[in-house]
Amino acid sequence: MEFGLAFGNTGPFVDPDAAAQLGRAAESAGLDSLWTVEHVIVPKEYQSSYPYSANGKMPGSHDAPIPDPLIWLTWVGAATTTLKLATGIVILPQRNPAVLAKEVATLDQLTKGRVILGVGVGWLEEEFDALGVPFERRGARTDEYMGALRSLWQQDDASFQGEFVNYDGISMNPKPHNATVPLHIGGHSKRAARRAGELGDGFFPGKGNLPELIDVVRQTATDAGRDATAIEITASHPGLFGSDPAGAVAEAESWGVHRLVIPAFLFAKQPDAIDETLPLFMANLHS
Repeated sequence: MEFGLAFGNTGPFVDPDAAAQLGRAAESAGLDSLWTVEHVIVPKEYQSSYPYSANGKMPGSHDAPIPDPLIWLTWVGAATTTLKLATGIVILPQRNPAVLAKEVATLDQLTKGRVILGVGVGWLEEEFDALGVPFERRGARTDEYMGALRSLWQQDDASFQGEFVNYDGISMNPKPHNATVPLHIGGHSKRAARRAGELGDGFFPGKGNLPELIDVVRQTATDAGRDATAIEITASHPGLFGSDPAGAVAEAESWGVHRLVIPAFLFAKQPDAIDETLPLFMANLHS
């Protein structure tokens, strides 16, 4: 079982010194990865329902800073040497796939292959409207963009013909350090789980019945002729914060989870003390 920290580019860790300290503390404590979130803009008022809270609203105020995940991870990557740098998630249909391919490949080259690109379809329709991106069919756009990213990472003189992306004989360099970047699918629905089984290198469910969703990933991958065991599962478990955290780790492992993420906000009240508090927290998981 691996462990990661989520979601680092929020709260006190938006500060450059705190961000670097967070990365170094995670690496020193034996965590394998640091995960980020994304919203380019947040409307003051919105009707879309945030799927991860009971009241349908994101925590915090609409004007709280959320640094761009790739730039924030570049800063943390320069302060660390082995920590994987993950987005959880980038809202893929809002991004130009060629520009994103270039940004991600550059970061992956600079950090010698440490990037995990978690992608999702998004939920905040008002954000799409403000950015001039259609909210409808964002799932189909996501699927196509994933193919476009991989073609640009893996080939020179690449060609791609789709509904949303068309190019012929183009090259994007530098290429990623390991010829491609793992694409992990974020989301809590069965459709997201199927997308991971069909197209993803990993699955990062934000909530839901984990054993059921993992079964959907595996069955979909098997039906598509893919190796279901090669799809990496990253998730959280509420038992990490209860009386038997080691038991929660064992249960998650029995479901097929490869990595458990710990919310960085647990350490937000004393960000300067994370060098001491994070190792203590990790020790409880192994006791």
